[in-house]
Amino acid sequence: MRNPMRLKNITGVLIRAISLLILFAGLALSPIPEKAAGSFRSPLVLVPDDDGRHLYVAQATANEIALFDVEKGRVAGRLEIPGPPGGMALAPGGSRLFVTQADPDGLIHLVDTKTFRIEKRLEAGHFPVAPVVSPDGKRLYVCNRFDNTVSVFDLESGKELERLQAVREPVAAVITPDNKWLFVANHLPSGAADGAYAAAGISFFPVGGEGKPGFIPLPNGSTGLRGLSLSHDGRHAYATHILARYQLPTTQLERGWMNTNALSVIDVKNRSLLNTVLLDSVDLGAANPWGVACTPDGRSICVSLAGTHEICLIDRVKLHERLAAAARGEKVTSVSRSSEDVPNDLSFLVGISKRIALAGKGPRGLALAGSRLYAAEYYSDSLGVVDLESGRRKRAKSLPLGPKVAMMKERQGEIFFNDAGLCFQKWQSCASCHPDGRADALNWDLLNDGLGNPKNTKSLLLSHRTPPSMITGIRDDAEMAVRAGLRHIQFAVRPEAEAAAIDAFLESMKPVPSPFLKGGSLSASAERGREIFENAGCASCHPAPLLTNLQKYDVGTGRGREEAIAFDTPTLIEVWRTGPWLYDGRAATMQSLLREHNRMDSHGTTAELTEEQLRDLAEFILSL
Repeated sequence: MRNPMRLKNITGVLIRAISLLILFAGLALSPIPEKAAGSFRSPLVLVPDDDGRHLYVAQATANEIALFDVEKGRVAGRLEIPGPPGGMALAPGGSRLFVTQADPDGLIHLVDTKTFRIEKRLEAGHFPVAPVVSPDGKRLYVCNRFDNTVSVFDLESGKELERLQAVREPVAAVITPDNKWLFVANHLPSGAADGAYAAAGISFFPVGGEGKPGFIPLPNGSTGLRGLSLSHDGRHAYATHILARYQLPTTQLERGWMNTNALSVIDVKNRSLLNTVLLDSVDLGAANPWGVACTPDGRSICVSLAGTHEICLIDRVKLHERLAAAARGEKVTSVSRSSEDVPNDLSFLVGISKRIALAGKGPRGLALAGSRLYAAEYYSDSLGVVDLESGRRKRAKSLPLGPKVAMMKERQGEIFFNDAGLCFQKWQSCASCHPDGRADALNWDLLNDGLGNPKNTKSLLLSHRTPPSMITGIRDDAEMAVRAGLRHIQFAVRPEAEAAAIDAFLESMKPVPSPFLKGGSLSASAERGREIFENAGCASCHPAPLLTNLQKYDVGTGRGREEAIAFDTPTLIEVWRTGPWLYDGRAATMQSLLREHNRMDSHGTTAELTEEQLRDLAEFILSL
């Protein structure tokens, strides 16, 4: 095989090969660390028991399930699990609680609710979350987030029956009361990002009868889906997400110029998008909507706003009245005179929604128990409580889940990273474009390198160890990029201590082992791909331990204004998670990057590889 990037000597080849093996072994075998010290609890998901007297609380960084006594307002019991809980579901009748362990081990713990002990374990896919149980109690469905699949279990035998193919990072699911349809929220957009449309959506699957699976695309710019809930009658599903205005240059924030925050309404019967409404106000963002729950009486939709530390209560009946009027072409507001106007109308919910400030920070999962709404206050290690009973003053209180813990700089930085209070008018947080510190899969036209040249969002993993920053290396290092982001993307002047804390958080982030690994090791295909990686010269620019040489090159991928531009060499660590690839997100798959976008062998010798060799090389790269 010809190789214009031939290494100078055999010693160099051996050194890089050995160092790559050492790095890979560390990545493949290392467990996912907690985001902060184990003493933090980080409540994530709430599930009420059948009589509403207790709440099960999944505590992500404590690796435990807490049993919370609603009447006494305190924790009545704790159950440790081997890893971070990512989701819970209660079986009909309440005798068993299903807890997913959100890590590569893919475990599901079956908890006897009477003894509050684990009675059995099932094995699912990579990073299982969001379990749901069928209404008849016979099936369990579990979203395998990074496998992009949904596992289907027969609960009588405990066997996995099949895996349904989702689209990208399924993170929430609901099953209809008639046991016919499963709806799944995909966290991020899939496919190339350089076209006119890029958005995530809802997958649906027939589970109790006839029908075909399908996909409901959400409005252009939909990303960061987090929550999914059914109405009391099962006629509608509600999904929370960000609605990014990514096709505009990032010159301002007013009126949701960059990011708006949305609730999409799904018509269950027709399995289609009814419409999308904005949770923001004209001059106040509702950043990072997360959990969503519908009251049993059908009157209200409750949404947790993780970035602004609030609950948004929406009059569900009046919402649907307005949506129906807009569909008929009636004037609903000064903006909305048709269904097409609604997703751009910041006044659509005026008069039919209310935002309630919480005492704690970072509300995520929601649960209803009696007349009270409970919110998992992730960063306060507490439960927020809002009384929904008509006529009562809606003032929230916060109940601790454990003793207060001394704040760590990394934890404080994570709070700042997710806090829209740092942003002008609270439209967004750092996490709006970098969910979980990674990327939203969209192209943004930032102003740091001029106008009219949008670029794909980068993951911030290892950003502080791999200078320079930004795709063209326009910032010398990540520290400079963090401070510039606060000034020019959050449009705010913040204390240096906040930027320093965000630095600490980003530096503490660790890679998640790839779902392409088989039992923590390379597959046979990836083993072959590792040899091709060396022979093709890929390791010259992507050497261990960081899998980047920290240099910039013109590798022939620039187009238009970016033609002949030198781009920063990205790390390949956790590259499986960062698609679409190339600076403008045009490569939807790793194989298309290697074949279609490297015809001149400018970044590795791949033009003469066979299709099988390309698959092997892609498999290895995606295993890193």
